[in-house]
Amino acid sequence: MELRTRTATAALDLRRARNLVIGVAALALVAKTILAAAKRGPADVRFFDAFATAIAQVGPVRIYEHPMPGLPVYNHPPLAGWMLSAFHELERLGIPFGSLIRAPACIADFVSVILVFEILRRRRPLGTATVCALTCALSPVLFATSAYHGNTDSAAIMLVVLAAHLLTDRRAPLAAGVAAALAVSIKLVPVVAVPALLVAAVRTGRPVAVRFCAGLTAVLLPLWGPVLATVPGSLREKVLEYEGGRARLWGLVRLADGAGASDSFIAGLHGDFHFLFVLLCTAAGAWLAWVRPTSPAYAVALSLTLLLLLSTGSAVQYLAWPVVGLCLLGAWEGIGYGVLVGTVTVVVYSSASAVRWNDWALHLGEAGWLLLAAATVTGVRRALADPPGPAPGEHLPFVAQRTGKPTAPADRPHR
Repeated sequence: MELRTRTATAALDLRRARNLVIGVAALALVAKTILAAAKRGPADVRFFDAFATAIAQVGPVRIYEHPMPGLPVYNHPPLAGWMLSAFHELERLGIPFGSLIRAPACIADFVSVILVFEILRRRRPLGTATVCALTCALSPVLFATSAYHGNTDSAAIMLVVLAAHLLTDRRAPLAAGVAAALAVSIKLVPVVAVPALLVAAVRTGRPVAVRFCAGLTAVLLPLWGPVLATVPGSLREKVLEYEGGRARLWGLVRLADGAGASDSFIAGLHGDFHFLFVLLCTAAGAWLAWVRPTSPAYAVALSLTLLLLLSTGSAVQYLAWPVVGLCLLGAWEGIGYGVLVGTVTVVVYSSASAVRWNDWALHLGEAGWLLLAAATVTGVRRALADPPGPAPGEHLPFVAQRTGKPTAPADRPHR
């Protein structure tokens, strides 16, 4: 009788916590939508509008070889082209393009908050899961990059975290493969996390790995196939080999520049070392997925946080990459990064140009980079120290969620 009462109470606590998270995430979505409608945004909004106009003329495949003088390199994967094509049609109906281009990121943030809660409540105490989800919902970095800047980074991050959740917690490897393919097709950034998902799928068992790969292939082929067959050179040059901006605003490049490194050394960071750093991020995520195959979200988080930590490109919207991952790794990590780096975004967007950071923003960015390094280390240590997550289809006992002492099954591949 006592156990039944405790279980019922814990179920009620879970329902209340979930409702709180969804409510705050919904309020954040409304606030972001209002901000997106009220603000013109940086130059990227106008660039995307111009890209959409060009796509309406030549299509989302030929756009990679289409000359667009006066515009940045069109470095977006194929799904982004189809999205911009749809936005162009909606704009003709009278919907402002500035609201359209920022809507996917704002909606993605809402979903990411729920994902943080659902992933962590299976692995950590309910209170911790709730705080981490609320931290994600209220992150100043996401308010600035999703609701003001206008890009596809948050949507790509949400999709790859969704893939991790579907793979293990929902026992839906086919859908996980689809989500992973959509992630890298809207923005190439999550490509560093896909090998971690594949490792987790393989560790789970051959049937799961086969279904995951089937979902991945079923989406990649129709999206990437026509472009690879039509304009392979342009796709490789503008998307697959894109190294990010050459500005010296963030991370290793900023530190090297401040230390007086030569231009040739910094050029090497942008060039040869760029791919080495990407491989390192990929390998680190795959390793964590190997040792924690029932918690691939932690591996995804590690890949994405390392990607910004080691990034040789500098752009303010890149600062959104690790937000969801840090909230998965720990509340203090998410709060610290959100406050400090969120201040950077506010300072940058308050200036005349998002690509010219003043000294205040640069110094805050240096502190944010050091904090990100520390948060990555402490977050991964916590992920390794946590009891292994439940196998797919299993949940932490309600009593364990209330006490904060989960009794999850051993970290083992399941079939």
